[in-house]
Amino acid sequence: MNGEKSESVIDRKADNRELLTGLGFGILFGFLLHKGGVTKYDVIVGQLLLTDFTVIKIMLSAVATGMVGVYFMKSMGWVRLSLKSGSLGMNIVGALIFGVGFALLGYCPGTIAGAIGNGYLDALTGGLAGILLGTWIFAILYPKLKKGILKRGEFGDLTIPGLLKVNDWVVIVPVVTLIILLLLLIERAGF
Repeated sequence: MNGEKSESVIDRKADNRELLTGLGFGILFGFLLHKGGVTKYDVIVGQLLLTDFTVIKIMLSAVATGMVGVYFMKSMGWVRLSLKSGSLGMNIVGALIFGVGFALLGYCPGTIAGAIGNGYLDALTGGLAGILLGTWIFAILYPKLKKGILKRGEFGDLTIPGLLKVNDWVVIVPVVTLIILLLLLIERAGF
């Protein structure tokens, strides 16, 4: 009994540490979004109109950095990835929810949080309300969706390296190289 209590306390401390780490990274992410300028409505709309490529530059930089960082930590044994299975239906529903919210307000969930931190009232009223309302509606519909459309086109926990049956780095190195080349091309074009 005593061993179970101490194990439970250790589990709670580990959970709290993970939550605090997540909060810290979330705050850092929001700060970097702010510093990059992508919490501003005009910058996001400029990206959608293909007149301001700040958003794509930040996102591509984040993808490359995250990809190298996560897989480096994985190869060092510091983290273990826990892949979730996916499906074509999940991607379609997620893209529709994301796209409708983005089109209506001009923010994505991350930039809404950053814009709220900047004190932008449109993000606070429309963005936060949209996130809460959308989450509530999805939670209500989820039991029906998970038996229907979310199951369509299931592909499991497939990854590109897994599909090709190669080491992760065989995919990561060329993808990061292509991202860097694309970023250089965008910069050279003056966007």
